[in-house]
Amino acid sequence: MLDTQYGRITQLSVPKLRKGNAGREWQILERYQRALGSLLEFCLGLYVMGLSLRDLQEALYEILGAVLSVNAINRITLKAQKQMLQSRQTRLEKTPFILIVDGVWASVQCASEDFWEDQAGHIRKLRRAEDRVILVAMAIWPNGTQTVLHYEIAVQESEAAWLLFFEHLRQRGLQTHLVKLIVSDGTTGLPKVIRALFPLAQHQRCITHKVRAMLRHLGYEQLPHLDAQGQELSHSEAKKLRYSQIKHDAYAIYKAPDWEEAIVALLVFAQKWTDLEPDAVRTFTKDFALTLSFYDFDESIHSLIRTSNALERLFREFRTKADEIGAFPNEESCLAIFFLVSRRDHAKHDRLNNHGE
Repeated sequence: MLDTQYGRITQLSVPKLRKGNAGREWQILERYQRALGSLLEFCLGLYVMGLSLRDLQEALYEILGAVLSVNAINRITLKAQKQMLQSRQTRLEKTPFILIVDGVWASVQCASEDFWEDQAGHIRKLRRAEDRVILVAMAIWPNGTQTVLHYEIAVQESEAAWLLFFEHLRQRGLQTHLVKLIVSDGTTGLPKVIRALFPLAQHQRCITHKVRAMLRHLGYEQLPHLDAQGQELSHSEAKKLRYSQIKHDAYAIYKAPDWEEAIVALLVFAQKWTDLEPDAVRTFTKDFALTLSFYDFDESIHSLIRTSNALERLFREFRTKADEIGAFPNEESCLAIFFLVSRRDHAKHDRLNNHGE
């Protein structure tokens, strides 16, 4: 019996050889395989697009005329893990001159030191859900295309974790002296690592994270009582107006044609808002120069390199899938799902670049 994208072939016998398997070369089918690779690829695509394992069984019923077994579903996830491991070990042939780096958090089941007894009386090690972060590096190539370069799981976004992360990238072939810019949020420990490992690279702080950090420090003192049309504002409306106005003014700074004019715009911004929102302005102006590094690169890619939004969009899709799963059973399954989501994201970019053809 063999499962294919055209249905289930019940009369086809797949041989099981008891001896000499390791020395044989397997062609169309791997040993013990019950489904063609194209069907497994189709299953992986459905799964990462949002189908649960139960949904996947029901969807494939129309093709196979039978419910796909749990063991078959497990083989599909194992195939994803195998592809994920291969993608993370492939040697890098080229080094991008721009990297966007960030981390996304997920819940993973981890073994603890405690034990419990199941209904059959077996003593098993207790597993608890713990937070883990997937560290990610995305390459921005000269033509503007984006590629997830490397990813691995860590306990936290620490200096030691980033050092190990970049060391693994170097082992895969990344030439650190060729990297000209690294884009990130305000992760603690990362700037020191960048200075140590990438001596020729500039550091671009994400302007979106910079503005968001400022907005969290708004005090909402001396709020206006009237809007631009002279209409009276409620307290909540006045707060929304303050929020939108200072946010608009902050982003407007980065529309300046060069960094000199951006500095002038910052001074005007500070003069306007310091008395009203001193804490927010202080937060925004701290290390402000790190948000202007993008001006030293070609204007055609400014929108790609002044934020980490390219990674943030990918992270949103991963979080959606992670929320459906809850706590991943292990780190490998967590990374496998991230691999599938990133592969789908890459396919979406290819479709847009080729106008859907």
